[in-house]
Amino acid sequence: MIASEDVSIESKEGAEEPSGLAAEPGLDHRSGYVALVGRPSVGKSSLVNAYLGQKIAIVSPRAQTTRNQLLGILTRPEAQVIFVDLPGIHRPKHRLGELMVETAVRALPDADILLFMTDVSVPPTLEDRDVAKLLKEQAADRPVVLALNKSDLLKPADVVAHTDAYRALVDAADWVLVSATRGDNLEKLLAFVVAHLPLGPRYYPPDQVTDQQERFLAAELVREAVLHHTYQEVPHSITVVVEEFKERSETMTYIGATIYVERESQKGIVIGQGGALLKKIGTSARQSLEQALGCRVYLELWVKTRPHWRQRDEELRRLGYTPSG
Repeated sequence: MIASEDVSIESKEGAEEPSGLAAEPGLDHRSGYVALVGRPSVGKSSLVNAYLGQKIAIVSPRAQTTRNQLLGILTRPEAQVIFVDLPGIHRPKHRLGELMVETAVRALPDADILLFMTDVSVPPTLEDRDVAKLLKEQAADRPVVLALNKSDLLKPADVVAHTDAYRALVDAADWVLVSATRGDNLEKLLAFVVAHLPLGPRYYPPDQVTDQQERFLAAELVREAVLHHTYQEVPHSITVVVEEFKERSETMTYIGATIYVERESQKGIVIGQGGALLKKIGTSARQSLEQALGCRVYLELWVKTRPHWRQRDEELRRLGYTPSG
């Protein structure tokens, strides 16, 4: 067990609502669901965070960081864009991976727009081609916008070849080179998306930015800290369950969370010698939690072993995932 120290930051209470938003949108207002589809590690979650100006989805260099579907709600005077951040489409090696792909596939028919995200700094991979095939099979009647992300990493000599290769994969209504991390062409991409949204009212209050509860975000931020401090297979084998989330005062929230791994050897790695690595993880997670929650956080972490949890439906259910069938 590790207890984090307390650090005070400015509270977000009393923050003003987004400016320029009419109480009731006009008849030309657009709204709808935009499914972010792509293989792992192309920057889907980074794009959502960039548009919202805050972290609602964790990010890391690890593939398959996003495991659950979550909504990022961007409200502008002219439109409400509901981004559906989906797990990356990949060729799974365990039951959790299958579940992640199932989650992404099930979301496609319900989306108003499909935002096909790719890493344009490299040529199309087999997984990119899998995604393109899936879009044609599952949602051929939906408009597709192609976001060629990571353009800041694209070598000038590869611009034409890589761009043409990705454009050949899908019949996209619009396409644009973007950088989610640097902000390049994000407004242009958003304009393409809004243009394809149907006319309609707002589905969510203008100040709501996600559908996720604070308890879920807390678990994800702890998992993000583990991802950034561990290597090889360990990051993929962990999941986090928040056991207790309680406001102890107006300025202090207590969070107790368990980090689950699959093997005893992985447990030792996460804890580290004398608890050193777990302390680093706790400090990093606490800082992210305080920024997200706008209050001081007292964080306690435990590490436990659940053998083969990624392979067993009963374990997936117990740990908060929802296998189909």
